[in-house]
Amino acid sequence: MKEIKNISRSRAQESSAAIERLYITMRHLFNRGFYKPMGVSGETLREALLQLRPEIYGSIADEKVELSGLLYVIERLPVGIEECRFINLTSDEGYSKSHFQAIVPPKRKRNCYRIDEEQMNVEITRGRSDIYDILTHLTFIFIESHKIKNRVLLDDIEMELTRDWEKLEQAVLQNKKLPLKEKEIAISHAANVLGRSFAEVLDIYDSFGTAEKPDRFLHVVYWLGKLAIDEIVNNNKRTITFSPILRERLGHHIHGEIWATSIKEVLKENNLLERPIHIISANMHSVMNSIFAPHVLASKYKSKEEYVIYEDLSASGNKELRTKVEEFAKLHGMIEMPDQSGTNIDVQIFDSAKFDFKKTAFPKAQIGKNAPVIIVMDYAFGEQAFETIDELLKPYKDGKNRIFLNVESVSIMGKAGILEGGKGDIMIPSAHINEGTADNYPFDNELTKEMFDGNGIAVFAGPMVTVLGTSLQNKDLLKFFHESTWEVIGLEMEGAYYQKAIQSASKIRKSIPQNVKVRYAYYASDNPLETGSTLASGGLGTTGVKPTYLITIKILEQIFNVK
Repeated sequence: MKEIKNISRSRAQESSAAIERLYITMRHLFNRGFYKPMGVSGETLREALLQLRPEIYGSIADEKVELSGLLYVIERLPVGIEECRFINLTSDEGYSKSHFQAIVPPKRKRNCYRIDEEQMNVEITRGRSDIYDILTHLTFIFIESHKIKNRVLLDDIEMELTRDWEKLEQAVLQNKKLPLKEKEIAISHAANVLGRSFAEVLDIYDSFGTAEKPDRFLHVVYWLGKLAIDEIVNNNKRTITFSPILRERLGHHIHGEIWATSIKEVLKENNLLERPIHIISANMHSVMNSIFAPHVLASKYKSKEEYVIYEDLSASGNKELRTKVEEFAKLHGMIEMPDQSGTNIDVQIFDSAKFDFKKTAFPKAQIGKNAPVIIVMDYAFGEQAFETIDELLKPYKDGKNRIFLNVESVSIMGKAGILEGGKGDIMIPSAHINEGTADNYPFDNELTKEMFDGNGIAVFAGPMVTVLGTSLQNKDLLKFFHESTWEVIGLEMEGAYYQKAIQSASKIRKSIPQNVKVRYAYYASDNPLETGSTLASGGLGTTGVKPTYLITIKILEQIFNVK
């Protein structure tokens, strides 16, 4: 009799299956319209997240509460959400015109509104990726809240709670800034509640604080625990709902279409529709500064390296310098378009016909008779990249006429996780692999590794994986992508979606030229394969300045034909 082979799954395969399960479950819950995260309906999400054990969420599967992961999540959720039993995900439904004050999380551009003591509304205008992002974060904080409950609730019938919890409650309900002695007493009790040491809590305490709430850490811990206790003792389950209008609108490019049409109307008003167009997805400063700053600030930075200028412009205290460059740019062909569509993607349009190239960083530019127009768009978020670029590449409808845009190139610059190297290194992709699908997008990148050599920055070239969310990765899965024949060099969230839109517009719909040039380059924000080096471990500081500007300058050199 033939021996039956025992087939077991690797950790990478389990992780991949967990991500797929998360993805399918979230879509199912969205279609259903509501769910209780800690009830039966949210069980699959919780189990999948616990199986995955993402790097960003550190000790999610342990009994102790994860502190760095909690900070990462709290910075991406609205202040006060930890107090709310009801979280309602909505479309842009007019709350901005009401008395409700928009609450914008520090690390995510999304408008949120506190409706009453128990309800928080979160506006979803950036597509499905925004929903995956927020549901993952909420699932994490709910799991952590039940860890707190497990440590403090001794008896759910008698409602017996630990002394540490009672002392923490007393400190929080004072609603005032705690003097040092009281603060440290409260931290001591909080450490026991969290299963962490006093030093660990002290180390992260101030990172949670705001100017209005310096002791916010205690408030977050208390309210997470309080709502979890209430769920068990009084069966008051937390509920997440999706508004009917959100469910109706999602996937129909409503915001993307408004955004793209407004850009084309500005191009028409300024007689730019017929000109060669170059689209760049980047931040709102690097293109403007790369073109104009060396000239505008020449007298101030005599004999200093160009990158010193860019570092100073990136420093938070140098608003005056930035304003100076911005004012000059506006007088020399830059049009600003702050977003009014709900996409949260601002736009700048540069008309190079109005440049005096001798007063730019590119005096040797060769632009010919048809001066290029550069459209710089702020970073999209996940699937939103497809929605926005897909709409932008469609022809402009002027009455009965359709005007096709002469898009000569699309360039994508951004930050990504690296799997070989460290913070500040550069990645040049040759293809995008769309995680969780069978979609792969190889392409000819106009940027090459050799172009960046010799600048004191490590450069890597190869395929990159487009992930569902940065907070949904673990080492096992990333090692598989990196060490297998995929030979993936990094991970990001938008590349495959951009490429999907570019290929359909140029190869199938023929709405833009078939020979459109594409450029992709990323600088590394973290290496998730290195212990302690995840996005949760802190920002780039000035490390990101040089690669950001180096990539931007290489893109502009190609647009301006600088040899």
